[in-house]
Amino acid sequence: MHITLGNTPDDTLAAFIARAAADPGVVGLVLSGSRVHEGMPTVHSDYDLHVILEDEHASPIAELDWFRSAHLDLVVIALTEFRTRGMPGRPDSFARYSYVHAEVLLDRLDGTVARILDEKRTLGATEARAAVDGWLDAYVNQTYRSLKSFRDGRPAMGHLDAAESVPYALEVLFALHRRVRPYNKYLQWELERSPLGDRRWEADRLLPVLRRLLADGDPHTQRALFTDIEETARRAGHDRVLDSWGADLELLRQP
Repeated sequence: MHITLGNTPDDTLAAFIARAAADPGVVGLVLSGSRVHEGMPTVHSDYDLHVILEDEHASPIAELDWFRSAHLDLVVIALTEFRTRGMPGRPDSFARYSYVHAEVLLDRLDGTVARILDEKRTLGATEARAAVDGWLDAYVNQTYRSLKSFRDGRPAMGHLDAAESVPYALEVLFALHRRVRPYNKYLQWELERSPLGDRRWEADRLLPVLRRLLADGDPHTQRALFTDIEETARRAGHDRVLDSWGADLELLRQP
């Protein structure tokens, strides 16, 4: 099965939607990617579309899974698989953010596709608490390793560990607000349009801190960030994870 590309991405998308809607095995169409982030599409942007098939239905559209072109990228997935895609414990958990702002273009199941999508958009209370605990421990561990290397005269290795701590820090900050950490491409977009509720985490303050850590792992910057994250995490009731580090935390705090 093949797709005939139109003159523009819009033409190609419209033609494919019509084709999918005519297939009784297609129960849902979900649009994601830059097209659902206002202000982010460019002249190079295609359409990222999830095609959801009825379970056990043999549809020729299944052959188009992972179709890629300059106009259209497809993920073709059965409804059962769609229910859990991107969720914790899955090998495709990295895909979770793609659903945060996704739009339903077709839902033949009386709102079922929309309800499944809504469950993916934010972290549940229990899920968020477990996520913070896990990512916080990883963040403390990575920062501790970095600052030990700086202390012991190995700044290059300390820099590498500081750079690796950045993703963990972002996971903690977003999970504290029951939000899915965005892909880096959309980090500034998220921070500016939906702030995390604290001046310290606004784009114009947080992004320079992250850039400095990625640039050289500056120990002072690391300790300042840890101090702010520790205060925020303790206020949210995550003392147990932090206290498990005991006296080792003194290396991470501002002198």
